[in-house]
Amino acid sequence: MTSREIKQKFLDFFKSKNHAIIPSASLIPENDPTVLFTTAGMHPLVPYLLGEKHQMGTRLASGQRCLRTDDISEIGDETHLTFFEMLGNWSLGDYWKEEAISWALEFLTKELKIPKQKLEISCFAGNKNAPRDNEAAEIWRKLGIKKIKFLGKKDNWWGPAGQTGPCGPDTEIFYQGVEIWNLVFMQYNKKPDGTFEILKQRNVDTGMGLERVTALLNNKKSVFETDLFYPGIKTKEQRIVADHIRAAVNIIQDGIRPSNSEQGYVLRRLIRRAMRFDKDILKTAEKLTNNQDVLQVISQEQEKFSKSLERGLHELQKPKKIRTAFDYYQSFGLPIDVIKEYIKVSEKEFEEKFKEHQEKSRTAAKGKFKSGLADHSEQTTKLHTATHLLLAALRQVLDKNTNQRGSNITPERLRFDFNFPRKLLPEELEKVQALVNQKIQENLEIKKTIQEPTSYYSIGDFSYEKCAGPHTKNTGQLGRFKIIKEESSSAGVRRIRAVLE
Repeated sequence: MTSREIKQKFLDFFKSKNHAIIPSASLIPENDPTVLFTTAGMHPLVPYLLGEKHQMGTRLASGQRCLRTDDISEIGDETHLTFFEMLGNWSLGDYWKEEAISWALEFLTKELKIPKQKLEISCFAGNKNAPRDNEAAEIWRKLGIKKIKFLGKKDNWWGPAGQTGPCGPDTEIFYQGVEIWNLVFMQYNKKPDGTFEILKQRNVDTGMGLERVTALLNNKKSVFETDLFYPGIKTKEQRIVADHIRAAVNIIQDGIRPSNSEQGYVLRRLIRRAMRFDKDILKTAEKLTNNQDVLQVISQEQEKFSKSLERGLHELQKPKKIRTAFDYYQSFGLPIDVIKEYIKVSEKEFEEKFKEHQEKSRTAAKGKFKSGLADHSEQTTKLHTATHLLLAALRQVLDKNTNQRGSNITPERLRFDFNFPRKLLPEELEKVQALVNQKIQENLEIKKTIQEPTSYYSIGDFSYEKCAGPHTKNTGQLGRFKIIKEESSSAGVRRIRAVLE
């Protein structure tokens, strides 16, 4: 059974159970400010899991593209991937445990023809925050499942996806010793202070890894032998390269470019880590996509890293070493095993520095709010609204294909990244600034329209954008828009800093 057939069976099955099929959202989350990537199918649905009404109803299903980097050390084994597709179904305050469990069993045994006796189940054992899930276990028993075990929070509690949000106990389904489906019963909301409160709306959130299921149903030893990858991947090193470049291709397709911060940093590290095992990663990328823009980004990063490696090795070969092992790693991307060949390395010290660096990255990620906002204050809201006008003006003055590549907005200023191949001319910046101020003076009304599955905002007939952030009621509230600086952000990406006076 091909991966496409499995996915279609899943969506058709839940459609027959009155679920609306929603499209996959971007890998860059819009509704969770605490994470860099969409790590689960529920990410695009956070507002609706918290009670906001979804236009397509209370029963939803999808195949969501996801990316996780917490298992990166395990990449190369049979089942772990950085980028993967999650098949999921949701109940937004609709059905509960009995329907979710019985439908999961029905799909696995009737549609995928998995023998019931070969399935094993785990349920939540309970802790100080939530009781033992005897209810789920009893439903499984009534359906004829005998192999049931209770495990703690590490194994049978899901979420929140970031630092706060919907979460709850889950029940996991195993086939041939591999976890294939996770049914989460979202009864709680984790608050910023670390405490839990009962959700007003109980939800069901499930996730099944398409790659894993495809491998198991086709008796493949690893996910890399399925039709979701190109043939000939055998060694651990080949698996790492295939995984990392596949993830990089998908990140680039969603508008991210290599950089030294946030999503761009992750992308850069994936590409450079792959190059440790294969210097010509472009050939691998060409097996995964024919998108020339994507291939060009990978080619440019490959060239940059080759030069960086050359500089790093040159530094390491100098008689007098003035950097620590972590400095060489961070500045030049040199692998630790290469650094060891030239200087004495304290792995404990290196690990401490690395963890400190990760913690700083996590702290920075926690500071990210919807649409890059530092807060939802009045002034930040005005500046966020101004970014919509700025993007529309850039499209009119420069190129209609100009798109946002990132933003960071505080009460003092806005920072806006967009794709463009060169430095803007002074007269172009003047036209952009004048056009934004013209639209502010026109006092255009800002309207929110809901479409499947997210919100869109229109500013007169000048701007129409998908967005999850707050906005003013009209442009006349903004004040005077002034561009402070225009500069390069990364290859093919420019950055504008601006204020409202």
